[in-house]
Amino acid sequence: MSAPDPHDLDRVWKLMEKIGVCMFTSKDGDRLRARPMGAKPRKDRHVIYFLTDERGHKDEQVEQDNHVCLSFAEPGGGKFLAVSGRARVTNDRELIRELWDAAAEAWWSSADDPLVRAIEVTPEDAQFWEGPHGIVATFAMVVAAATSAPPLMGDQRKVDMQ
Repeated sequence: MSAPDPHDLDRVWKLMEKIGVCMFTSKDGDRLRARPMGAKPRKDRHVIYFLTDERGHKDEQVEQDNHVCLSFAEPGGGKFLAVSGRARVTNDRELIRELWDAAAEAWWSSADDPLVRAIEVTPEDAQFWEGPHGIVATFAMVVAAATSAPPLMGDQRKVDMQ
């Protein structure tokens, strides 16, 4: 497999930072479980962090099967991103304090709350779609139908992140 395009890699990290919230999907036995979570991407470390509560069962699910999928979407902006990777749960209190922000205060009293955990996801691959939306997308579809040509609906690529 060829080396990933650095521009595509940058684009993936920027989309994660811009959109911020994703559906975090893990495996729960034979079922998939998805829930919205605030992503904290760290390109320099090649990881995406999340704060979680040990009572939420994500730690058990990740221990059973560490494959996860993160689905980011900003439909109004025509931006979509799916990231597949491997997760691990940590009780690293220094890391939890580093990740702590105002949003976390809505869930826990402090970064020292013994129920808070961090999930670290190492991305393996990603796929992004960016393109026109709203009236522009509708116009592109009309033009495509009138000219019998496929619509120009933006960029879409799979990106190896390893």
